Amino acid sequence: MRIITGRARGARLKTPKGLLTRPTSDRVKESLFSILGGRVVGRRVLDLFAGTGSLGLEALSRGAASAVFVDSATEHVLRENAEHTRLNETARILRGDVFSVLSRLAAEGALFDLVFCDPPYHKGLWERALTALDASPILSEGALVIVESGEDEKEVPALSRLSLVREERYGHTTRMRIFEILEEVG
Repeated sequence: MRIITGRARGARLKTPKGLLTRPTSDRVKESLFSILGGRVVGRRVLDLFAGTGSLGLEALSRGAASAVFVDSATEHVLRENAEHTRLNETARILRGDVFSVLSRLAAEGALFDLVFCDPPYHKGLWERALTALDASPILSEGALVIVESGEDEKEVPALSRLSLVREERYGHTTRMRIFEILEEVG
């Protein structure tokens, strides 16, 4: 696993030993960032269930302004990868339960333009995280939320502010959805 392009192009990322992580493949990551295009530059990024930090670090390498990485078990790997890629000055790493950290970020007044959410599949976590993000004040106007799930996880929860704008399938294992925050009315 590596950074595909940008300032840290070609840098290899470490993966956690002994943990059941499932990093986003380079193929899926390349497709995602091709879809996002210039919508990464200058953005404030939140990488939930960050694992190795592959998605957030790729965004920083491609010109995102900053990234917050959240994971309950991989803080040491995230720090090593941020340092190895020399992207650590714009990276903030938070260890803890994603849902507790979302509440903490909201209390801090944090605001994000681009959110990656790649939890373990088949545990209901992507639905729960998407619902929490939909209700949270941390998304900026026009924010994008990218969610990865198992290919067979098809039901999207009811949302009030986020709207599904694109859905892609990768083989028989991965489904990626892109949601955009609806503009506030009134």
